[in-house]
Amino acid sequence: MSYLHGSLFEEDYLLRTLGALANSPDIALTELVANAWDAGSSKVNITIPDEFFGELVVSDNGTGLTPEDFRLRWMTLGYNRLKHQGDTVNFPQENLIGYRRAFGRNGVGRHGMLCFSDEYIVETVHENGQGSRFIVSVSSGQQPFTLVHEESFEGDQHGTTLRAKVERNLPDSEVIRELLSARFMQDPRFQVTVNGASIELMQHKGLIDSKEIIVDENVKLRLIVIDSSKTAKTARQHGVAFWVGNRLVGEPSWTLGDYSIDGRTNFAKRHTIVVTTDDLFDAVLPDWSAFKKWTIIDDVYRIVASHIESLYKHSMREKIQETQQAVLYQHRTELSQLHTLGRVEVSQFVEQLTEEQPTINQEHLSAAVQAVIRLEKSRSGASLIQKLSMLSDEDVDGLNRLLDDWSVKDALVVLDEIDKRLLVVEALGRFSKDPSTDELKTLHPLVLQARWLFGPEFDSPHYTSNVSLASAMNKLFQKKVHKESFYNSRNRPDIIILENATLSAVCSEEFDDDSALSKMKRILIIELKRGGFAIGRNEMDQANHYVEDLLNSGHLSGSPFINAYVVGHEIDSKITRIRKVGDNPERGRIEASTFGQLVSTANQRLMRLKDQLNDRYKGYTDATIVQKVLDEPHQVDIFDDTESA
Repeated sequence: MSYLHGSLFEEDYLLRTLGALANSPDIALTELVANAWDAGSSKVNITIPDEFFGELVVSDNGTGLTPEDFRLRWMTLGYNRLKHQGDTVNFPQENLIGYRRAFGRNGVGRHGMLCFSDEYIVETVHENGQGSRFIVSVSSGQQPFTLVHEESFEGDQHGTTLRAKVERNLPDSEVIRELLSARFMQDPRFQVTVNGASIELMQHKGLIDSKEIIVDENVKLRLIVIDSSKTAKTARQHGVAFWVGNRLVGEPSWTLGDYSIDGRTNFAKRHTIVVTTDDLFDAVLPDWSAFKKWTIIDDVYRIVASHIESLYKHSMREKIQETQQAVLYQHRTELSQLHTLGRVEVSQFVEQLTEEQPTINQEHLSAAVQAVIRLEKSRSGASLIQKLSMLSDEDVDGLNRLLDDWSVKDALVVLDEIDKRLLVVEALGRFSKDPSTDELKTLHPLVLQARWLFGPEFDSPHYTSNVSLASAMNKLFQKKVHKESFYNSRNRPDIIILENATLSAVCSEEFDDDSALSKMKRILIIELKRGGFAIGRNEMDQANHYVEDLLNSGHLSGSPFINAYVVGHEIDSKITRIRKVGDNPERGRIEASTFGQLVSTANQRLMRLKDQLNDRYKGYTDATIVQKVLDEPHQVDIFDDTESA
């Protein structure tokens, strides 16, 4: 295939593509030092001139490059290190430091010298003694950069040296020394010098904290915190570094076992945490890539993470205060309208929220403050006065008559209870018609919230779980269903999953006059059939067996009466809808019912209030109306965790 015309490049294409790498000396030199790290170096020497057009030099003692390596890795735009070399570092024979993970990913860091000049020199000696010198220059036309000169020589010291005349972006040697020493001091066997000088860990100007931590009588740590003073592009050069006997274990990371610090924060991008010890040699893997999974290491991680969290909150304090002040100033007009106590409570709320969530952004905090202010206005009566001013004459008369006979608290109790019941009716009416509705997670919990539908005797808050009932139900079903069939959730009572239905049971208790001990009075069993299932003779027989087995289980205290309801979408016309268990006296009753009957019964019991207040629930979506019902207080589980999966 022939081409009429290839791609062309502007002269400054590469510089514009490199972005901050070509304009920030600290970023450029950080990337070049990272390249030396990836080459297995133990030393990097940087020489920075005092004035423009002096020579800037970066040299290391890494593995070096062969001419073939240079053309493939250096001259390939966007060279993929992971693909060709993997993510671990290879060391020269005499630099066998141990495990080290490479920084390089996208192959742009090697062009850091373009920050200072349009042309630079690469002198590299491979560990096999083969030396090469290359001159790389920015160009225009068909190539964004070109190799303008190449020669070979014999070398006696492996490594790579970069040279360029500083035509722009002259670095400050003191600033660069501080930054690089902070960003690469996580490995004590990797030394960076600038103009012949390096900074020891404990002499670093960025040292902001150093403390001894006692884990136990055999393990002591020294936690050292360094602030690099300028946020790095990523958190890759930072993290928690563990030194055992002045040797790095694994690689620095913000994840410590089960504990982690968010590496996306400015705190993580500018801080290095060094943890030194001489007490954990036996806990290090032979290749020094990580610690062994020992209990003492879990304790170390937990304690170190706790100290870092405290440090993080302290460092965020100034930013938190700025956010607090900005948000409170934003709402100053509304705050001025609150009484003194209201303003104090809003202030306390802001302080508590930002303490618990120091990274919360200003927009979310502002929304939270707005909600609290509205609550405070409601407490002060301002919202009530506004509502009263908008009432019609008819509503004002009705409210006046209501308050003549009822206290506000009484009215709220009654209205809340009516609203809860109307919500249940609305939800049942919607979902019982949908054959795709999940009985286990939706219909059964709704029915359990509406025990009053099965008779006025069940309309009581005293229906609850019972240990004896749980034992009886467990005994009854342990051979009929697998242990996994018990559905346990913190948000609703336990429900037993049968082959074609779900089932639950609760009971009420009363005190025995003779012994003064509580005994079971009534047991309510609800068996809910799956969608589209018709209740027939077999289903009624099965429910009958449940009642008889339960009565004869020997686990029930007293002589309770059992009401069992089998609920489905339809009932076979050939069956008797109500069955009795026992003649003299009657011990139980099984009744078949449809969802339609439940909804119709509910409407009758609520005097058709739902029809009169129908508009009230039109705004609820199916998801929100179910959640609103299920958020109400619920029964205690009838099976404890030892009996249910």
